[in-house]
Amino acid sequence: MQAGLELPSAVQNKLLAYLSLMSKWNAVYNLTAVRDPEQMLVQHLLDSLAIIVPLSRHIDLSGATIADIGSGAGLPGLPLAIVFPTAKVISIEPVGKKVAFQRQSCAELALTNVEVYAGRAQALTRPVDLVICRAFASMIDFVDAAAGLTGRSTLLVAMKGQLAGLETECAELPAHCEVEIEALQVPFLDAQRHLVVVRHAGPSGPQAHARQADASSPATAAPPRSA
Repeated sequence: MQAGLELPSAVQNKLLAYLSLMSKWNAVYNLTAVRDPEQMLVQHLLDSLAIIVPLSRHIDLSGATIADIGSGAGLPGLPLAIVFPTAKVISIEPVGKKVAFQRQSCAELALTNVEVYAGRAQALTRPVDLVICRAFASMIDFVDAAAGLTGRSTLLVAMKGQLAGLETECAELPAHCEVEIEALQVPFLDAQRHLVVVRHAGPSGPQAHARQADASSPATAAPPRSA
């Protein structure tokens, strides 16, 4: 297993078992458009694992409560739960067949640190340490959807693709949001990946996610740097 991680063989085996379950279910339930198992390894599993090293510079994942919004087949929430068994992961997904897959995976892999929530993030009001999303929505929609999960020290993290357009998305965020964009390196993937990290700063309350009418003071996105 790559992505700059040193993982015990038991953890690697459980990650691969999760991938095998995803491939098996995908043949019937169409969980993801990626069909080839090798591409699933790269585009789903390694893509999820690639965030761990850069994220660890911002937060102690091993003791964090993590909410994964729009988790789909459980990405990146379930891989994070496997790598960090002492973390608490709330995997939030409204689509029934994907919820069923996640719950079955948690049962078969003995992931007791995962709560699979069948619904939308907007219905939850319990602040967590980290809210994360992968290919979920625009930055402003993500921050709005995460409002009920966001406390004063909550970190909001979006997994994104190409850099083009990200600065524009981030400029639409409320002025109290501090934004950092970091380039990611996903092993064997010939495509751009970026991590957008949002913190709340200044006098604005942490749950004041409404769009600001004054567009003269947008959040400034830091230039990407190598992971």
